[in-house]
This record gives sequence, C-alpha cells and structure tokens, in this order.
Amino acid sequence: MQHRYLPMTDQDQKEMLDRIGVSSIDELFADIPESVRFKGEYNIKAAVSEPDLLAEMAAMAKKNANLKEYKSFLGAGAYDHYIPVVVDHVLSRSEFYTAYTPYQPEISQGVLQAIFEFQTMICEMTGMEVANASMYDGGTALAEAAMLSAGHTRRKQILVSRTVQPDTREILQTYARGQNLEVVEIPEQDGVTSLTQLEELMNENTACVLVQYPNFFGRIEDLAAIEKITHANKSLFVVSSNPLALGVLTPPGKFGADIVVGDAQPFGIPTSYGGPYCGFFAVTEKLMRKVPGRLVGQTVDEEGKRGFVLTLQAREQHIRRDKATSNICSNQALCALAASVSMATLGKQGVREMASQNIQKAHYARNQFKSAGFEVVYEGPGFNEFIVRLPINVDAANKRLLQKGFIGGFNLEKNYPELKNCMLVCVTEMRKKADIDTFVREMGDLHA
Repeated sequence: MQHRYLPMTDQDQKEMLDRIGVSSIDELFADIPESVRFKGEYNIKAAVSEPDLLAEMAAMAKKNANLKEYKSFLGAGAYDHYIPVVVDHVLSRSEFYTAYTPYQPEISQGVLQAIFEFQTMICEMTGMEVANASMYDGGTALAEAAMLSAGHTRRKQILVSRTVQPDTREILQTYARGQNLEVVEIPEQDGVTSLTQLEELMNENTACVLVQYPNFFGRIEDLAAIEKITHANKSLFVVSSNPLALGVLTPPGKFGADIVVGDAQPFGIPTSYGGPYCGFFAVTEKLMRKVPGRLVGQTVDEEGKRGFVLTLQAREQHIRRDKATSNICSNQALCALAASVSMATLGKQGVREMASQNIQKAHYARNQFKSAGFEVVYEGPGFNEFIVRLPINVDAANKRLLQKGFIGGFNLEKNYPELKNCMLVCVTEMRKKADIDTFVREMGDLHA
C-alpha cells in the first residue's frame, strides 16, 4: 500500500509518549478540567480508505466547471490566459515552493533575486520608478494605495470611480472604515469615469482619486484628463491596471500617476477559485519610503559581488509601531515568481502580441454580437471585455450556456442595477474564432 504520507503506527505513538514521559494521549490533556471537555461525537463522516477518499474527492471535483473542459467567457477580475509550461516547472523546485521570508540574505539570494526581477518588470510595465515585492492581490493593493495617500496628504476623503471593480471597492470601504476615512464614488458616464462629476466632487480634503485602467467594463479611461483634475487639487493620482493591457497601452506612469497598483494574475497564475493571486504596488521615487510590504534592493558585498537584500522596511515588525505605514505582513513570493517566469518567457514582444490578441478577438466578438442582433452597451476603445444586453436574465442564460459547454460572462445587474440583463463578456487570447462563433450562436438561441 502506497501512501502520500507516512501513517503513524501504534508503535510510533508509544515511542513518542515514552520519550516525553507520559503514559497516554489523555495524560497530555490532564490540565483541562473534565467539566469543559467535549464528550460527544463530531458531526463528520467516518474515516474511509485512501482510495475511497480519492474517488469521493474526484467525484466532487467533477461538479466544477473547469477551464480544460469548458470554454470560458468570464473575466471580471480573474482571467483565463496562456501559461507557459516552464512556469510550473520552476515553481516545483523545492528551493522556491518551500521558501519562507528571506530575512537572511546570505542564504536567500535566489528568492531575493527572483523578487527583485519581479519589481523591475513591474516598473518597466507601469512606467513607475519603484515597485514592491508584491502584495496579496490587486484589491488590497488598491486599498493600501488609498491609505498611503491619506497618510501622505493628511486628508480624509477618497474618491473612487464607480468603474473600479466592485469587490475592490468593497475592500476599500473596509480599510477606510478603520481609518475613519470617507469614500466617495465618482459616477460613470458612458462606461467611463465622469470628468464633470469628478471636478464637482474634488475639494481641499480629497486625498486621492482612484481609477481603473482598463476599467471594470473593459473601457479605456482618459488618464490624461483625470490626472490634470487630480493634481490641480494637489491630490494623489492612483491607477489600478491590468498588467497585460500595459503591453499595448501607454503606461500610467507616462500620464503622471503617483501610484500604480494591480494584480499580476494574467501572468502565469491560474484563475483557481479566485486566488491566491499577486498584487503589485508601484510608486514614484518620492513615495518609496511609504510603500507597504517589502522592497528588495540590489547591492554589493564586501568583495564587490552583486547581491540582494530586503530594504526600506516600513511595517511594524521592523520599525516602531507608530511609524509603520502598513500592517501587510507577507507577500505572494511564489505567485510573484510565477508572474516573473511568465513575463520573462513571453518577453516584451510576446506580451505585446498576447495583449494585441485580446484586443482583436474581443473586437471580433463585439462585431459578431452586433451582427446577431444584440445590443453592445457602450462604444469606444476597450480591452478584452465588453457589455452585451441579453433578452433574458444573465444568471438564467449562464445556466443554459453551461449545459452547452460554456462558462458565460459576469452578471452586471448584481452590482449595477441600471444594467439589467447585461453580461460582461471577456475574450482572451485563449479563445479561438470557432469558440467565439459558437458562443455567439448559442447566445442567439437564448431568445427561445
């Protein structure tokens, strides 16, 4: 009988008890009064053999609509992208997947260099000067950017566009509540941030303006106009970006962004069940001492050899608690490594080509929907996502699509009541022309 782990025998248990000087397992809990001990049976299934357990788990897993058997047109923050096979190969190396916080640089040069390369690539993509050693995900990264802005400007109002991902806005509200900050949403107009409303909402207490690029609807925001309004009020300009889109779009740093955040999930990280992902956080040099999380710096040792160290630590574990800028306590080093390997494998040309395919295929799908008689909500430039209005409820449509082998798009009515029966459709480079044509045809049959 082969086991994935070594089971403990009665003899093993006896030897361990003898070694620590007790006669039984119960003796280990002698200090706990009998009156508070649980005497009943746990409400769990009885133990089964390993083969039976594996069979049961496999049957449960088959209930999930996975991306190997289904064609997905669902995005809304988690995307089905090409992952080079070398990514899993590198991640499987024990020195990476068992690595802990690299506090001892003399034995952590490999991990530190990998994170340093991640920071470097993020800076190149975003057009910023400094990037940190990754964060939990894009949502917490944007919230941390808002906290940094409030602390830096000593202002209490956060302006966030309604075109920012809904669950990210919820995370922002949670962070802001603890800091007694006011979060005000900027209305959208034709699927992008309303510049008129932005100007009206700005005041001397506005710490920052938060927008998404491309936004939640896949539309391209006018960063140049938003930056002008924001900096005229001496507020910080924060942009949440899809890093893949930056392969073809002008980076936010070129538009004068103070902070650029996002999620590196499009590079080498599977959708899973919504995580774990890998947030990134990039700033201008003037803000680098207030960056949450970790920074890996390049240096030389006493012999002049290139080396890497953790530097400028701004969390309470390293400096006085009252001086800390964040309580972010870890980074997603393994996920950051996956993103780094993916970006390095694709190269600049590969990233550009991958991003271009997202634009072209989404544009083709939009036109196919129009030809099939559907209303495509909002016109204008976009990246891999767009909105289609359906003849029926989106949830009902998705149930029928699932039976046809498709994972449909996101039901926007859940977060935007005015977009009744509207589906956010995502088309990445993984979808072939035949997939798109069949999906549109199946959507057309929903009229029945």
